[in-house]
Amino acid sequence: MRHTWRWFGPIDKVSVEDAAQAGAKGIVSALHHIPTGEAWPVEEIRKRHEAIKAGGLFWDVVESVPVSESIKTQTGDWRQHVANWQETLRRLSASGIRTVCYNFMPVLDWTRTDLRWTARHGAKAMRFDLIDFVAFDIHLLERPGAAEDYDEPLRDKAAKRFVEMPEDRRLALSKNVGAGLPGSADGYTLPQLRDHLATYHGISREKLQQHLVDFLTEVTPVAERAGINICAHPDDPPWALLGLPRILSTEDDYAHMLNAVDSRANGVTFCTGSLGARAANDLPAMVRRFASRIHFVHLRNVHREEAGTPCSFYEDEHLEGHTDMVAVVAELLKEEKRRRAEGRADHEIPMRPDHGQEILDDLTRGAQPGYPAIGRLKGLAELRGIERALSHPGYGLS
Repeated sequence: MRHTWRWFGPIDKVSVEDAAQAGAKGIVSALHHIPTGEAWPVEEIRKRHEAIKAGGLFWDVVESVPVSESIKTQTGDWRQHVANWQETLRRLSASGIRTVCYNFMPVLDWTRTDLRWTARHGAKAMRFDLIDFVAFDIHLLERPGAAEDYDEPLRDKAAKRFVEMPEDRRLALSKNVGAGLPGSADGYTLPQLRDHLATYHGISREKLQQHLVDFLTEVTPVAERAGINICAHPDDPPWALLGLPRILSTEDDYAHMLNAVDSRANGVTFCTGSLGARAANDLPAMVRRFASRIHFVHLRNVHREEAGTPCSFYEDEHLEGHTDMVAVVAELLKEEKRRRAEGRADHEIPMRPDHGQEILDDLTRGAQPGYPAIGRLKGLAELRGIERALSHPGYGLS
């Protein structure tokens, strides 16, 4: 696979040179400073390319071109935002970009209650504590109807947790849940979050699915002509949050999206961490089913702390947790072999070691939560080892 590394631009405390030393061959980046809904300026795209080249690597994948809430709800200037998204694809293509990741999660991007939870051996990891989240929803956010979304035992645990929760933890919990898109300056106060939730009143899961299809119907032909693969990231975590529908959480969800807009340019960002938080998702089987439409891969592992969905979970080491990473990588390598046989130009699938625990000097470096230097270096090294072993001629995947 094409080994890549997420870089948040000049503000990132982990440099492009660090990524190269870790073994990455390409960079995954985005222009987080451009307001959502606007077309990305050609000059800003050029500047990001130059900054990455100066570190010795290449800009392989854009993650992400954000999809505005107006597009998701089909309100306000949503048609202009779609046109701007299309124009951004054209400009990225002219600059040499061939893969663009996005997500269609309403209001919140990936959601965690803890950004630096202490895991084994003193490492720091991101965590989703279900009881803390329910306490936030019912007692801090005070969302109307929130209590009806949870059973009585969970409500009781959340009420007890909230009573015992110190004020500084309540503030941290509110900040963590409302953190916004990684790498951006966005984030929501409690009143802002309530206002954003209200914009989804009357939008059912089925309606949001149709809005995604409508969006893809408009942008996929542009992507085809531009020679770009667009790929949807799954919901994280993969279940409904705060009364909002989630529509890319399961195998059936992805099948619906891919069948509705049946173009190879319309594909999947296969994130083992997001999908792996839902016990019913069979990740190797999903790779087999959607293999030809997987354009980008995030490899990370989560440890589910109880059975069922939803559940608490934390970001585990890349080869620990509940996902069989060897089986997933094996299926991806089979797909690459098949693409090479077909003569596909995109036979090498870009992947990145997603997230990572803060270990060693990461603990004092203060990087973006989930994106430490050494924790990701460790993950990439382990994943490269799996790939190298499976690609040995004796395994038949070379």
